[in-house]
Amino acid sequence: MDVLEEIISHLSGSSRAVVISDGDVDLRQGGGDLGFFLLKIGEGSLAAGGRGGGFGERKVTAALFFRRRGGSWSKPYEAKEETAAAFEVPYHVSRLPMTMADGTESMGYGVVDPDLVREMMAKAAISSSA
Repeated sequence: MDVLEEIISHLSGSSRAVVISDGDVDLRQGGGDLGFFLLKIGEGSLAAGGRGGGFGERKVTAALFFRRRGGSWSKPYEAKEETAAAFEVPYHVSRLPMTMADGTESMGYGVVDPDLVREMMAKAAISSSA
């Protein structure tokens, strides 16, 4: 599975995921540079209630960073379990429109916040040239 297929799988699958992006999430070919973290949220009895946006359980079980530069996708970072738990879902997450690779629009959860992406990159020790 290539990187774009992996992204689409995470965004369209049944698992709960939050996108923290440095720009509008547009996966179509020819889009500009883009970087985003995808935080997978734990499933369980607390996952549906108690907090804003329907995210009662906020434990991050996986953190992935995807980047598109010059039309090519890469995944310079992936953390699971204990390492991923160091990442937190921001409280200002809301519904986020995303344009999928085939041009269809999808609604997910996330936030466009370039400063937060830079902070998370620093936490993950990802260089801006990665």
